[in-house]
Amino acid sequence: MKKTIFTTFIALLSAATVTWLQIPQLNQIKGIEENALPADLQRDIEAEKVRLNLLQKMPVFGFDNLLADWVFLNFLQYFGDEQARAETGYQLSPDYFEVILKRDPRFLKGYFFLSSSTSLYAGMAEKSVAIMEKGLKLLSPKNPSKSYYIWRYKGVDELLFLGNHEAAKKSFETASEWANTYTDAESQQVAAISHQTAQFLSHNPKSKLAQVSAWSMVLNNALDNRTRQTAIARIEALGGKVIITPEGTVKIQLPESD
Repeated sequence: MKKTIFTTFIALLSAATVTWLQIPQLNQIKGIEENALPADLQRDIEAEKVRLNLLQKMPVFGFDNLLADWVFLNFLQYFGDEQARAETGYQLSPDYFEVILKRDPRFLKGYFFLSSSTSLYAGMAEKSVAIMEKGLKLLSPKNPSKSYYIWRYKGVDELLFLGNHEAAKKSFETASEWANTYTDAESQQVAAISHQTAQFLSHNPKSKLAQVSAWSMVLNNALDNRTRQTAIARIEALGGKVIITPEGTVKIQLPESD
């Protein structure tokens, strides 16, 4: 009985500590955009980096998912503060996901935001891929559901931002294999597209078709107009065309040659 009470007390203390660590920082982040000087913003970034490092290491006694959710909310505020990010950049993006995906490696949406924020915005694709690789070791084709998307995010980062064509090919092949364990239309479409991209890379490591396919995924999943415009510009530079139908559907016309 005493042991149960003690364990419960420790768990509640841990949760309270996590909350204490989170709330001041949430308030600090909310206040960043109000007339903050660049030096103040940089100090906030350094303090946040220390806090994230602590959250990655501290024991939370079973509250891992709760901590991951809280840190993800912090990330969304950090990522969405365009004024502050224009001053300090997106360098903390991988630090947030080191915590989030260590605590909850099955958080599928987390990998999507990791790839977008860390590779495209922070220019740190190596860290994005490294974090994904750690998480994938703990996953399987159906745990979490549709985890094949993570292999696609990894393949996109490897192809577009690292130029590692062989690693990208393997990632797309694995995405296809994992997607083929499902029978629904969405998964079967992902399996076919991933297989096709891997085939493009097999025939030509610098395949324009493969790159357009990858940028199409970036475009379809874009979080903001900046990302959309970047993806469209890259697709067109590779010889592809982006067509918006009257119904608002986006269609990609592949380059005529590879």
